[in-house]
Amino acid sequence: MTIPSPSTFSFLLEHFGVAVSAVAGAVAARGRRVDLFGVMVLALVTALGGGTIRDLCLGAVPVFWIEDPLYVATAVCAGLATFLLARRRDPPMNLLEIADAFGLAFFTMVGTRKSLSYESGVVAAIALGTITGVAGGIVRDVLLNELPLVFRKEIRLYATAAMLGAGLYVGLLRLHLPEPWPILAGMLTTLGVRLAAIRWDWSLPVFEAAPPTAPPSVQLRD
Repeated sequence: MTIPSPSTFSFLLEHFGVAVSAVAGAVAARGRRVDLFGVMVLALVTALGGGTIRDLCLGAVPVFWIEDPLYVATAVCAGLATFLLARRRDPPMNLLEIADAFGLAFFTMVGTRKSLSYESGVVAAIALGTITGVAGGIVRDVLLNELPLVFRKEIRLYATAAMLGAGLYVGLLRLHLPEPWPILAGMLTTLGVRLAAIRWDWSLPVFEAAPPTAPPSVQLRD
């Protein structure tokens, strides 16, 4: 088996991430009376938003999609294809969650890897990897006037999956495991945890106020 070079593997990983995230952005517009321009905006924001925030945090300017417009072209093509196909037949009910899970896995690894290349510490690399994975979806949901997926109990282990995958990736690198095995392990962990959480309804506890207690009964004296 021929293992692709790290640069080729990273290129493919980034563009797969952009494509599936653009699909998720376009699918999120389904049934909301959003025109083609709006669908393209949602696809681009979902695909490029997390990486943009990551690059600004790292001081990596110009940001990745300005430096290489091919990322924009990938997102536009994926978003447009989704728009055209969805007009002809209804997409599967869980397509948004599945596409989002793949985008989360790809982008978390890309963000963690780039953060480490800028000599970020372990905690910063895991945090920026997680931000890369989830921030585009947060911006998309805000534009749609919805509570972001990452904050919803029913969405199940969204950011948690990203942090676990990023942590495993960094840990395997510290053990000097050669690429691309650490990034593959981290990506599969993120994807596996996310899909398992969807399948078996795993979620973190929700912060809820305790139910009000009934006031003690007052006994009236004659």
